Amino acid sequence: MNPKKNKVRVALVVPHIFLHRDILPNVIFSPGILALELARGLGDYNIDVTLFTPGPVDITVPNINADMSYFDTELSGRNDGYIDLLKKHPSLFVSLARQVQSEIIAKAYSAANNGDFDLVHIYTNEEDIALPFAKLCSKPVVFTHHDPFNFLIRYKSIFPKYPELNWLSLSISQRSSMPPNTNWVGNIYHGLNPDDYQPIKNPTSDYVAYLGRIVKPKGVDLAIKALQKYNKTADKPIKLKIAGKHYSDTGKDNYWNDEILPEINDVIEYVGFIKDVKQKNDFLGNAKALIIPSTFEEPFGMVMIEALASGTPLIGLNSGAIPEVITDKTGIVVAKNESEEITIESLSSAIFMIDKIKRQDCRNDFEQRFTLERMCHDHAKVYVQLTK
Repeated sequence: MNPKKNKVRVALVVPHIFLHRDILPNVIFSPGILALELARGLGDYNIDVTLFTPGPVDITVPNINADMSYFDTELSGRNDGYIDLLKKHPSLFVSLARQVQSEIIAKAYSAANNGDFDLVHIYTNEEDIALPFAKLCSKPVVFTHHDPFNFLIRYKSIFPKYPELNWLSLSISQRSSMPPNTNWVGNIYHGLNPDDYQPIKNPTSDYVAYLGRIVKPKGVDLAIKALQKYNKTADKPIKLKIAGKHYSDTGKDNYWNDEILPEINDVIEYVGFIKDVKQKNDFLGNAKALIIPSTFEEPFGMVMIEALASGTPLIGLNSGAIPEVITDKTGIVVAKNESEEITIESLSSAIFMIDKIKRQDCRNDFEQRFTLERMCHDHAKVYVQLTK
């Protein structure tokens, strides 16, 4: 890109309520972290970014926020924090959040119409609010969604109505639930800063790792059963270490209490929610493999590239984008079977075979396909194309 050309002025809009410095550190929200990294990195590609978020975030680019005062007044009157209200009164929390999200989207469209921006990028899952009003914006609008397009009723009931808008996919697989005439303007895999994750020099390799939300579609119970089956015949038994958040305290999800907690012992270990990047790097980098037994159509799977950056091989089911990320040199893809027993047997067999994968090949693949630099470059290219 020619640095002498005028910069493209982009409103990067992340309307999810978790984009707030008082909330983000306490939740698992990869799209938010990615948005911050994208906003920071685009400046190297002649893109002038302003980040629109519901609450303030720690970033050096201009950051425009919604008016959170009424939301905060409600919290103060209840003597609650944001996460407290979400757990106690989820419907109320969502109602207040949707109001804030609508406001920040309206601000971005209005600013574009006033000539402050050349393009608006609506980046997270609350873009269903932004869709009907995109035609009222005088500048190009592009959308990125971070779930399967048919994952929730509120998404699948509206996304197919707007195939003519500008869409970016996270994987080719993610496109499968959108109409065939959808106007895809690019497919951009996620990326990481290579400095944040490094291979461990002498990994212990004495456990298989699971990292992510502990919910039924992520298949944590399958990982447990596969490890147990492996240990029955392995010369040297190993552990399964599970890291992530469970949701037993919400009152709606019994998965942790019914299917996971009873299996926790010296071999199946729960290590909690890992916030720190260095700790996550150590957790992944010392693992024999990362297992991704998702049964739903993963739109991408951020944890997979965190593992590759750490030099750790992958074992995953052939769900969604998992086969797009895992290559023959970086891991083993296991076919889902209608028989859970056969699926578990295949995952167990993959643990036996995973040592054939070279850890340096995992890191090399990360550096070739999944860096932050590549992600920012690809976005900048799309922005320039849409504003010509």
